[in-house]
Amino acid sequence: MEHVDVLIIGAGLSGVGAAAQVRERLPRKSVIVLEGRDAKGGTWDLFRYPGVRSDSDMFTFGYTWRPWDSDIALADGPLIRDYIDTVAKEYDVDGLIRYQHRVRSAAWDSAAQRWTVVAVVGDPAAGETVTLTAGFLWSCAGYYKYEQGFQPTWPGMADFGGEVVHPQHWPQDLDHAGKRVVVIGSGATAVTLVPAMTGGDRPAEHVTMLQRTPTYVLNRARRDPVAKLLRRLHAPERVVYRAARWANILQAIGFYKFSMRWPERAKAFIRKEVVRQLPDDVDVDEHFTPPYDPWEQRLCFVPGGDLFKALRSGRASVVTDTIAEFTPTGLRLTSGAELEADIVVTATGFQLQLPFGGIDFTVDGEPMDLPSRLAYKALMLSGVPNFAFTLGYTNASWTLKADLVIDYVCRLLKHLDDHGLRSAVPVPEGEVERRPLMLLNSGYIKRSLHLLPSEGDRAPWRLEQNYLVDRRVIQRGRIDDGVLRFT
Repeated sequence: MEHVDVLIIGAGLSGVGAAAQVRERLPRKSVIVLEGRDAKGGTWDLFRYPGVRSDSDMFTFGYTWRPWDSDIALADGPLIRDYIDTVAKEYDVDGLIRYQHRVRSAAWDSAAQRWTVVAVVGDPAAGETVTLTAGFLWSCAGYYKYEQGFQPTWPGMADFGGEVVHPQHWPQDLDHAGKRVVVIGSGATAVTLVPAMTGGDRPAEHVTMLQRTPTYVLNRARRDPVAKLLRRLHAPERVVYRAARWANILQAIGFYKFSMRWPERAKAFIRKEVVRQLPDDVDVDEHFTPPYDPWEQRLCFVPGGDLFKALRSGRASVVTDTIAEFTPTGLRLTSGAELEADIVVTATGFQLQLPFGGIDFTVDGEPMDLPSRLAYKALMLSGVPNFAFTLGYTNASWTLKADLVIDYVCRLLKHLDDHGLRSAVPVPEGEVERRPLMLLNSGYIKRSLHLLPSEGDRAPWRLEQNYLVDRRVIQRGRIDDGVLRFT
């Protein structure tokens, strides 16, 4: 049975970064990355719909230790895939990844001080498995199912004469040129698809964004203004990167705190910005004023105002209503209105994948009941030894938090080695009040919140979701803090 010091699950942005830094900072550690698909890149390899892009700026979405070397603020999917590929090559991660290895179970044995991990190799129907043991297990598998997005059903869908597609599984031969398209949804995917399908060399005849509830949408410059200015002044690249990165971090934290403290002012600011860019025939209160406060769900950022440009061009429109049924030629809405369509895109979100990649966990023979666990610094679980998980921010760039997890795990592994220790496990003392781990009220979270672990009411069982504060708690806090128990 093969043994490895650190076993990483997932070869997306988080997993590639984790493997790169373990190799760089702990070169004596053996590392293996198990990836269920046949390619690395995770989200950025899976999603291939038109215009797919990051909704976080690349100066914080890129790794802290591998600067993003462009002034493009919101990069598209191919650029992000290239970035991940480049990092994997530079840090020799490619040779560590074993593709088409889906982890099925992971069992911790305190007597042996190791995990035993079983993975299905290749076609799951064939049932071929491989077993490995690991000193430390690290889940970088993300939190949603790659196999299937969230796909509601409506009456009459079987009678629709056109095509129905979900962005998570976009047909590469789908031709939308000259077609009437209805995009169901109002989140980041929908506001990306609308301008992408109305632009380019082969635009759709018309694209309608059909939303049940509006989303807060803000314009963002395509190119980062700080990076653009400093490069024009011929500043050194390290100065450009650090200045642009910290400008984005402080701006994001500042606007989030402002929105939490003064939600009415934040709503007024967003509304004013949207009104400036909407055509006169689009009602801002009906279509761009959500019934919730900013950051109760994620804001959508559109580069260069491309969504608003699509609406002004007349090639796109927005409808706020609910679906009564599909018809052979389109959709009939609750209001009685009908939308003709050749293609319907269900940008209705994704499904959470729990627990941590759908793995069957046991600790000393006992099944791990995930909802009963407390999240320690939002990266380990109470009572689960030598296990870490990467869960990025929901109110800022995912990678800001992923980099903090990388730093912590590398420090923890070094601490174990330096002190002749084999394992570490978080153990709560006294009563810890439980709170939801993820505070957004987005549908994909509310549907699965009961399956998640909880956070506590105080550190280290609670994080502030604030990068400046979390740096101090995660990156600078002592490893031996009285909460971790060592063997």
